[in-house]
Amino acid sequence: MVSFRYLRSKRRESVISAISTLSLLGIAIGVAALIIVMAVMNGFRHDLLSRILGLNGHMGVYPLRGAILSEYEGMEKSLREIPQIKMVFPLIEGQVMVSSPSRSQGAIVRGIRPEDLRFRDIMVDNMKGGNYDVLDEEDTIIVGYRLLNRMGLNIGDTLTLISPRGNVTAFGTMPRMKSYTVGATFNVGMSEYDSNFIFMNIDEAQTYFDMEDYVTNLEIFLHDLDDIPTVMEIAQPIVKGRGRLFDWQKSNQAFFNAVKVERNVMFIILTLIIIVAALNIISGMIMLVKDKGRDIAILRTMGATKGMILRVFFITGASIGVVGTFVGLILGLLFCSNIENIRRFLERFTDVDLFNAEIYFLSTLPARVETEEVVLVCVMSLLLSFVATLYPAYRASKLEVVEALRYE
Repeated sequence: MVSFRYLRSKRRESVISAISTLSLLGIAIGVAALIIVMAVMNGFRHDLLSRILGLNGHMGVYPLRGAILSEYEGMEKSLREIPQIKMVFPLIEGQVMVSSPSRSQGAIVRGIRPEDLRFRDIMVDNMKGGNYDVLDEEDTIIVGYRLLNRMGLNIGDTLTLISPRGNVTAFGTMPRMKSYTVGATFNVGMSEYDSNFIFMNIDEAQTYFDMEDYVTNLEIFLHDLDDIPTVMEIAQPIVKGRGRLFDWQKSNQAFFNAVKVERNVMFIILTLIIIVAALNIISGMIMLVKDKGRDIAILRTMGATKGMILRVFFITGASIGVVGTFVGLILGLLFCSNIENIRRFLERFTDVDLFNAEIYFLSTLPARVETEEVVLVCVMSLLLSFVATLYPAYRASKLEVVEALRYE
């Protein structure tokens, strides 16, 4: 009762009340900002990971020398026999120039068996105008929707592929050109793939790139990502002398390390907001203790112990932290659940592209709230608030009654 009476402002205590309000708002904003940033970073990493692993294998076998794997069937069969491996796919990958009547640009062609493509759920679930069966049709390809839009084409139109490794003639090397029908398009929500990737039947890719029965690499999908070290150890003797093993972490290590570093730095920076708010609690409580010196002395003369006085001022300061943390928690969760709508509103209001898919790779702003991190943020905020309250409360409990009432 006494604690909450001290929190309610009187006219002569308006400055103390203002400091307490600012402290509460600071903690709320800090907690909300931390929850939002952690959710966005988690969502960014999760969405990128799910899309990267949805279109790329968990592991890959690449040629030890040169650019092709020959007689790969035996290696593929041996790898399939490893219990931890779910699927092994032969793949042909090559760079081309794509051309339409409106423009030209570079792209990546992936030759794959149609029956293997159906195991990539992210492709199957986000395909438009057809499905993976169109690859069985002659001279038919599947193109990313952003690439298709840039070319100014629609499903059913013709797209010309130009390979720099062409046919050797008496007049020099002539680029290899061939036109294909766009049978379907895909939109996996990651601009790097939607803007640059083309899928075709592996047999046609071998013909186009003049690779006979060779492939460029084997893609390996596991039942569990945690089995990568075990599979690496088992598979090494199988590919030794003919290929190199890479896992998804090595292939994307620099990118995910950058995301991790940015996430940790943002956590530290935003924690400073809560620390500043906690310092405001200290200054406000010290001023309150000084202002309530006579009240403390009277309570002591009426029989209140030092522990009672300490608890009164501890509850006064701690309640600011508790309320601020709770308000910040609610604000943060509400913001995360509506973050895409908020982004679109701000873009319309400011006429500024806040989340360019070409820069951030994803077409929508992701947010993934992790319960453990939310609990960590709230506990950290409460602890900082409680620690900030201890010193002023201790000072109040040590106040000498005689000194406080000397000039009253």
